[in-house]
Amino acid sequence: MILVTGASGLLGAELTTQLLEQGKKVKAIYHKRPVSIAGHPNLQVVQCDILDVIALQELMTDVDEVYHCAGLVSFTRGNAQMLFKVNVEGTANIVNASLEAGVKKILHVSSVAALGRIRDNEWINESMQWTEETSNSKYGQTKYLGELEVWRGIAEGLPAVIVNPAIIIGPGDWNDGSTGIFKSVYDEFPWYSEGITGFIDVRDACTAMIQLMDSNIHSERFILSAENASYKDVFHMIAAAFKKRPAYKKVTPFLAGFVWRLAALKSRFTGSAALVTKETAKTALTKVFYDNTKLKKFLPSFTYRSLQVTISETCVALQQKLNNH
Repeated sequence: MILVTGASGLLGAELTTQLLEQGKKVKAIYHKRPVSIAGHPNLQVVQCDILDVIALQELMTDVDEVYHCAGLVSFTRGNAQMLFKVNVEGTANIVNASLEAGVKKILHVSSVAALGRIRDNEWINESMQWTEETSNSKYGQTKYLGELEVWRGIAEGLPAVIVNPAIIIGPGDWNDGSTGIFKSVYDEFPWYSEGITGFIDVRDACTAMIQLMDSNIHSERFILSAENASYKDVFHMIAAAFKKRPAYKKVTPFLAGFVWRLAALKSRFTGSAALVTKETAKTALTKVFYDNTKLKKFLPSFTYRSLQVTISETCVALQQKLNNH
């Protein structure tokens, strides 16, 4: 029996689908948004909050493997307390329940933000750690602290492996998370940035996770990133696939500073979350290069889809969703 947390998210839903396709039995848990896959004979869907220690212990009684995909992604200052609750305390609860239940192995989904990604023009690998100087977000800090809970579990005898995905691309809900990039391009948002970051297809991320779980690899962390690309190039590829006007206005550091201050002011008056924050504005301008060679050493047969293929296929899937509505 395999437990997947955060099963209603982009990554968790794809992972659950792949595991079921391999004939595995899955217990998929979600917090608020229900799991879209249902009605499969090998699937149990359960609503559970990872902050509910008793419920977690009950769920784990017959579980052999845990994929911990649940987490809160937010760059809004007001959500700092909730980030610590979900990403640190929630992960500690998963680790403790896994230890108590005698789970054989867990795979923890962290983020490249936990590596401390504000290192201009420098290659980032798995040996790097989050520090105050190399991070500009509470999110990155909480993902790093969540990893420390997993390392504690490893020290207490729990076989575990950690993955640090870059920006995950797939046909999820485009009003939420990384798929929001596609909506802004579809709506012909005019601005682009020349910042660079890593990108990975959600299908590849899940395939790598399953291969790591099924191997005897443990006590290791792996960057999951297919390619490093500029936001400008990614926006242009999406625009071409959607046959939309590509972004044509360049965001400068001065402009980014102006925009996040304006967004903060607007959010103070409207009460809704700011679309651009100080953290996201800075991250969008940073040029970050992720070294993805470690995973290939441990899984020599694993290959990534090209970013072009990922974007084209995601646009087709999103367009179909739009046409069906």
